[in-house]
Amino acid sequence: MKKQSLSKILLISSLGVLTACSGSGSSGTEETKDAKELYGCSVINVYNAGEYIGDGVLNDFEKMYNAKVNYETFDSNETMYTKLLGGSAYDVLVPSDYSIERLIDEGMLQKLDKDALTNLDQLDPVAVEMQKAFDPDLEYAVPYFRGSVGLVYNHDNVDPAVIEEKGWDILLDEAYKGRVFMYDSQRDAFMVAFKALGYSMNTEAPEEIEAAYQWLIAMDKAVEPAYVTDEVIDAMLNGEKDIALMYSGDAAYVIAENDSMSYLEPHQGTNIWIDAMVIPANAGCPGLANAFVDYITDYDASYANSETIGYTAVNKQVFDEMSTDEELYGGISAYIPRDGYEKDEIFHFNEVLRQELSDRWNKVKIGE
Repeated sequence: MKKQSLSKILLISSLGVLTACSGSGSSGTEETKDAKELYGCSVINVYNAGEYIGDGVLNDFEKMYNAKVNYETFDSNETMYTKLLGGSAYDVLVPSDYSIERLIDEGMLQKLDKDALTNLDQLDPVAVEMQKAFDPDLEYAVPYFRGSVGLVYNHDNVDPAVIEEKGWDILLDEAYKGRVFMYDSQRDAFMVAFKALGYSMNTEAPEEIEAAYQWLIAMDKAVEPAYVTDEVIDAMLNGEKDIALMYSGDAAYVIAENDSMSYLEPHQGTNIWIDAMVIPANAGCPGLANAFVDYITDYDASYANSETIGYTAVNKQVFDEMSTDEELYGGISAYIPRDGYEKDEIFHFNEVLRQELSDRWNKVKIGE
């Protein structure tokens, strides 16, 4: 779940206008219903990651149900969780897999109304199977986007054969000193180290955590990376460095706009992830919330979301179109996250591991 750069949003928004004119994307032509009459309420509060929804999607839903969507954004799953603990009430959340697992375990979600979810048959079976890792009976969540974490690299300056052979260990190669962006996320950075060493990214073993810490210290010294967050999108688009740790949706956009860039999911394995829509236990308008979840799952809203944001659609028809149309994301491997690779994993919530990594990551960045 990642925010997009302003230039990305402006550019793809303009493409969305052209697409809308040609008849694709969210149409807003559905028959109007009255939320107040149907559910006894007409306002929902939606809490999502920043810049993570398609052009016109919210407006079309409001028109369809004669309703109002109060839309807020968060910068991390941890920020979202803290706000929920503080008493904030929402009707729909869009967290990541491990965060949903925590919310289910702590009784903070309500089960979805399956009778209201008419579009579940449109979901990609791959996304459904991924969700079973944290919601085995598909009772609490409906997929929103899926993706992976990998390396974006300039194939004019980095030999594809070399980076494919080394995988994550390319980040230990001093030949790339000063030419690397590392995403400033302890979870993602330690995932890289764990995978490079052949460990599970969900490990709790003290010796493996220490080994991963030492791997990251060695990485910091070898390539002296720039630690970044969302600015990496425009930076790689402009070719400022040759290698970057990136999320697949951001990578798909960069590759679509810069022919010199490629995407690699290393052979040692990586994080494959899924974000999904859930309804908090204290939702004030659960009927309309379920309608919103169903609406987002349908073709038009899913198309607008994926076209604008660049992440992999969970609506099967949209995925098939986006991944094959050369004017969209056809031919871009980052739009099609690797599936079924035994070394890839989904994160599970582990507060002990999170605390263990926090101080170590700060030390890595200051070179200790």
